[in-house]
Amino acid sequence: MFNKLVSINERPRPFEFYTADELWAEEHTAGQMLMYHLNEDVDLSSRNRAFIERSVEWIIEHFDVGPGVRIADFGCGPGLYTSRLARAQASVTGIDFSSNSIEYARKTAAEEKLNIRYVNENYLDFETEDRFDLVIMIMCDFCALSPGQRAIMLKKFRSILNPGGAILLDVYSLGAFAQREESASYELNQLFGFWSPDKYWGFVNTFKYEEEKVMLDKYTVVEEARTRTVYNWLQYFDRQSLTEEFVAAGLKVDTFFSDVAGTPFDPASGEFAIVAKG
Repeated sequence: MFNKLVSINERPRPFEFYTADELWAEEHTAGQMLMYHLNEDVDLSSRNRAFIERSVEWIIEHFDVGPGVRIADFGCGPGLYTSRLARAQASVTGIDFSSNSIEYARKTAAEEKLNIRYVNENYLDFETEDRFDLVIMIMCDFCALSPGQRAIMLKKFRSILNPGGAILLDVYSLGAFAQREESASYELNQLFGFWSPDKYWGFVNTFKYEEEKVMLDKYTVVEEARTRTVYNWLQYFDRQSLTEEFVAAGLKVDTFFSDVAGTPFDPASGEFAIVAKG
């Protein structure tokens, strides 16, 4: 028991473990994630409905979305952005790790006869001969990736952009990082049964890496028959650090906003968005 508790509370190196499959491919947890995606009133797996509507309206106007415009949405979830963009007559591709989310998105697209191609795949592995006018990655997905994974994604984005194409993604700011603190807690059926339909003990260890500007929420789920650990990493940025990663990938930074709804940039914002060109 002592050694088990030592392991639960152990601090890993930044981005030492990658457990996306536990979050997006494990049946029960993926179902829970879809439920939160579809809750229109909260900002958990997805933004709330009002923000999404405002965001899509701005994207359509800012990037001149209409017939013939090709868009790729990395981490599309159940299609909350892809469906709306397709209704504006764009040709859309959505990529997501969660089979639950993709199944829901495909059903919606079929019912409305929307021009959307969905790919159920880890977007780190996604390859295509298609080229796009706009690539989006929304809900700060970029922050969950290690430096090496982020470099892979930015090079991938650059390779699939049409000439004059653009990239839009959002990240958490250093202001938000300053507000985070380390903590440790445990609870029976933590997060209201999010991790399993069976009884379990959920341990949450939050670690802060000051030098790297990284946070980790380490979830250890102890069930009767198994124990598993999920690592939720988040990288935090300022404009300079984010710009350096884009430039290293051969991309040109165009402008910054406070969010993906086009709110003017505010240094005090807890997140911000970047628009870049190939």
